[in-house]
Amino acid sequence: MAGELTFGKVLTRALRRRCPNCGGQPIFVDWFRMLPGCMHCGLALERGEEGYRVGAYMINIGASLLLFVLAFLGAVLLTWPDPPWTAITYGGAALMVAFPIFFYPYSKTLFLGFDLLIHPPFDSGDR
Repeated sequence: MAGELTFGKVLTRALRRRCPNCGGQPIFVDWFRMLPGCMHCGLALERGEEGYRVGAYMINIGASLLLFVLAFLGAVLLTWPDPPWTAITYGGAALMVAFPIFFYPYSKTLFLGFDLLIHPPFDSGDR
C-alpha cells in the first residue's frame, strides 16, 4: 500500500524533523517543543503515553554515548602511543554537553516514528 509505514520511510522523515506518519511539516514550535499534533494528518505528536518522554530521552542518551565512544576510541587510536588525555577529556565533556542538545528534536521524532511502527497511527485514540 502507498500509505503503509516502512522503517526506511519513518527513519527518513524523522531525521528530517517531519511528521513520521505523513511527512508533513512543521511539527516543531522551536528546537525543544513540538506542536500538539500534525497539521496535515492530525497525528498527536505528544502521544501522552506513559514512558513516551523516557523513550525519546533514551534514544538521545544512546546516540550521545555511541558518539562519545567512537570519538574517544578514534582519538586514542589515532594518537597512540601518546594520547592527549587532557584534550580528550575536555573535548569529550564538550561533546557530551553539546550533542544531546543538538540531537534532542531528532530523538523525539525518531522515537515517535519507532512508536508508530509498533502502534500504527489512530489505533489508540490519536486524533
